[in-house]
Amino acid sequence: MSLESITTSVDEAVSGFFEPIATWLGEVVFYAVPVGGTDLPLIVAWLVVAGLVFTTWFGLVQLKHFKLAVNTVRGKYDEKGSAGEVNHFQALTAAVSGTVGLGNIAGVAVAVSIGGPGATFWMIVCGLLGMATKFVEVTLGVKYREVHEDGTVSGGPMHYLPKGLTERFGSNGAKLGKVLAILASVMILFFGLFGGNLFQVNQSYTQLVSVAGGEDGALGSSAGALFFGILVAALVGIVLLGGIRSIASVTSRLVPAMAIIYIAACLVVIAVHVTELPSAVSAIIEGAFNPEGVAGGVIGALIVGFKRAAFSNEAGLGSAPIAHAAVKTKHPASEGLVALLEPFIDTVIICTMTALTIVIANPASYRIGEDDVAGVTLTSDAFETVLPWFPYVLTVAVMLFAISTVLTWGYYGLKAWTYLFGRSKASEVTYKSLYTLFAVAGSLLTLQTLIDLADAVLFMLAVINIIGLYLLAPVVKRELNSFLEFVRARKAGTDEEDDDQESVKTTV
Repeated sequence: MSLESITTSVDEAVSGFFEPIATWLGEVVFYAVPVGGTDLPLIVAWLVVAGLVFTTWFGLVQLKHFKLAVNTVRGKYDEKGSAGEVNHFQALTAAVSGTVGLGNIAGVAVAVSIGGPGATFWMIVCGLLGMATKFVEVTLGVKYREVHEDGTVSGGPMHYLPKGLTERFGSNGAKLGKVLAILASVMILFFGLFGGNLFQVNQSYTQLVSVAGGEDGALGSSAGALFFGILVAALVGIVLLGGIRSIASVTSRLVPAMAIIYIAACLVVIAVHVTELPSAVSAIIEGAFNPEGVAGGVIGALIVGFKRAAFSNEAGLGSAPIAHAAVKTKHPASEGLVALLEPFIDTVIICTMTALTIVIANPASYRIGEDDVAGVTLTSDAFETVLPWFPYVLTVAVMLFAISTVLTWGYYGLKAWTYLFGRSKASEVTYKSLYTLFAVAGSLLTLQTLIDLADAVLFMLAVINIIGLYLLAPVVKRELNSFLEFVRARKAGTDEEDDDQESVKTTV
């Protein structure tokens, strides 16, 4: 029996067993209600409302303290002797690498093809709201992290939910927190193996094959797929063995590199069509409030934009706090402020650049309607109007996006695994071996049913996580004030002036 027939049999067997479960869970988690002639998934509304609540609760923290966040990333408020494993910039890039990916390339194209240019406007709004949610969850991730004897750090919802709820509500909170922590760990682990690993490897391999001669090319065979999977697994395994320090070292170089490559390509296309830029911006703004041909009108464009943004930046899902928890700091809110830059980079900058490129390059290329949805090909076609060779560059970008995502989710999954099964050497080696094997399988198998199941499981985490964020928001408020007091004291000892000084005085 050939390798191809074996993988096909495995795919069919897995799908046959898990498909009913995935279908049922997907219908529950992504349950949608009709709004204005289109469907609104309640989980998306749940994420957006959380962003709106936290934006109000913390007084537009994403705008008021944006400059302070940038200065913190730059190391302006670092303190010697702080517990942790990586600096603010490395923690940010490690977390961004888990969210910046195919959603920024293909997801935006889907939004534009269904909701028109106006969906971009609502993506930006959702990204701005998500900045506040990310601030809250990451502050808690650092506040309740666990620093081990060897200096390594563990954090995330599996730590701040039980610790935070116990601190606030005593024994009753402890019981609830323990159950929620176990559920959160299982969900993160499951998505890490299938959505954060297998899916990313599978998609990057598919893109590589498409520009390397297709199925008839050297990489199109089962042997080529196996070689690719083993190569990626080896790279991931080597980096993963080094822990968050090694991952942060790679992502701190990889994330800026892939962002620069991608944004530079966007700017080239925009520059060539610069005379069309005003009309493209106008189409995005007008389409947000007066869309033509979009199912559900304004509400339809809004829902599509919110949906793609929520899937892109993962604000509220509880994943990013795992990476940010490893930061070297004595003030949890300092990293919370750093983290709010994540949705800004992911959604407000990169997604907007993609949308502008699509709209400006060939405004007639997108076709509005659920029956004719375009993905990465729409993005690629837009670039190709100026850069005929861009599919090859896009392949490099997809590869970089995929590898960085696999690395980051490998770390997320490790923290979930060790919470469930302990931090022994045998336990960690077992997980890392399993994770690298999944990377090999990613180039051979699709296991689409399990990936769909993983998506549903991850967004179930948002329900658990955001409830915890609401209950622990007063803790975040205290931590923010504590950091602002520190910033004020630091500034009082120097002659430096900062535009954020006045907001620090009025907030504390």
